[in-house]
Amino acid sequence: MHKSISLVQMKIGESGKIVEIQGGAGMSLKLENLGIRVGEEIKKVSQQAMRGPVVVAVGKSQVAVGFGMATRVLVEVEKEEGIDENSSNG
Repeated sequence: MHKSISLVQMKIGESGKIVEIQGGAGMSLKLENLGIRVGEEIKKVSQQAMRGPVVVAVGKSQVAVGFGMATRVLVEVEKEEGIDENSSNG
């Protein structure tokens, strides 16, 4: 069984499928221009401390998404092999 969580809640290294984008048309369009749309496979690459941007891999590209937007992108996690962000010093 898969669970649905936001990009912020994903661990670094986890991947999954985008199942929902909770936002208006403007935000959805902005994310779509970055390649982030419902149904896409996505992998969390890194996240900056203090509510900084989340870097994700979508297709062959890596893009940074602001913390606020990242909280509104829900992903069905497939692999739970991520790194716990609390264990790093970054």
